[in-house]
This record gives sequence, C-alpha cells and structure tokens, in this order.
Amino acid sequence: MIRRATLDDVTGLRAAVIAAYAPFAAQGIGLPPVAEGLDADIRDHLVWVADDRGIILGGIVLAVSDGHAHLVNVAVHPDFAGKGLGRELIDTAQNEAIDLGCTEMSLTTHPDMTATIGFYAKLGWVETGRDADKVFMSTSLM
Repeated sequence: MIRRATLDDVTGLRAAVIAAYAPFAAQGIGLPPVAEGLDADIRDHLVWVADDRGIILGGIVLAVSDGHAHLVNVAVHPDFAGKGLGRELIDTAQNEAIDLGCTEMSLTTHPDMTATIGFYAKLGWVETGRDADKVFMSTSLM
C-alpha cells in the first residue's frame, strides 16, 4: 500500500533507502548522503512510503515549490524490486504534482546509474542535461 509517510516511518524508510542504494555504492559510485534528512523531508516535502503491514519497502520524496515539482529521491528495497513499486511511487508523486498545478517534474541522478536512467527513460522521462556527476531529467505532466 502506498501512503503518506509520517515521522514514525523514518527508521524503516532509511533502511529501505540504504539498501536500495547499496549496490551502487558497492560499485564505487559516489553518491550524496541519500538516507540523511528523511525526517526533515517528511516535515518539509511530500513523502510517500510503500508499506506492507508495517514493513517499509520503499519511498519517494517530492519537493514542490513555485509550481515546480522535483523528484528528490525514489528508493525501493532490492528484495522488493521488479514488482512495480517504483512505478507506483512515481505515479503517486506525479498525480499529486498534477493536482497541485505542476506541468513538469524534474529529477537528478548519477551518470553511472545507467539502469536507473533507462528506467526513467522507459517511463517517458527525457535527459535535459549533464554536469559532472549529475544527469538532469524531466517529464511532462500534461
């Protein structure tokens, strides 16, 4: 079940995020501290979790400001990958962004995360630029 996150979800969400990014870290990909600040994200942004009877399988953080939606983080624990949870989390965030009047959503990922870039491309996201260790992508919400 996808639901809005609460501060009670921080520990479970942090564990899912760490597990989701662990394979990339093991490859030596230099990532920002993706599991830090989740409590602030829940307070300051729109955050949803995939919850299976109290077990957090993954989550998504969406920042909306001045009519712009930015996907801050999407993570699904690898034990539950390939079941459509990432897509369901993204759909949830996109629907909320549309309801808030946003017409486009952006994200930033790492160029060495090629499977992630491919996943977003399959969902209709397009690359809009690169800068050092960042790939910028966006999708229309219209």
